Amino acid sequence: MSVDNSTVARIARLARIHVPEDRQETLAAELNGILDWIEELNEVDTDRVEPIASVTGHSLPRREDVVSDGNRVDEVLANVPETASGFFVVPKVVE
Repeated sequence: MSVDNSTVARIARLARIHVPEDRQETLAAELNGILDWIEELNEVDTDRVEPIASVTGHSLPRREDVVSDGNRVDEVLANVPETASGFFVVPKVVE
């Protein structure tokens, strides 16, 4: 996979950030370097390596996965500029 200037321009447009044309080639080179590094990481054999959840070896306390403050739709939507059928209405962000 390779990133070219048009891909950088498209990513910038989707992220809604301005990237001047003179910076696109530099960013494409940096992104290609990152992708190359990821490809190198994919070559590492990790079949016998246990996954690490914590670097300290301590586990975090867990709570029960239950809804404790549900059924408050009216309170949650009270400060929203626009709602529809009990949901937030937001502008379209993905074309």
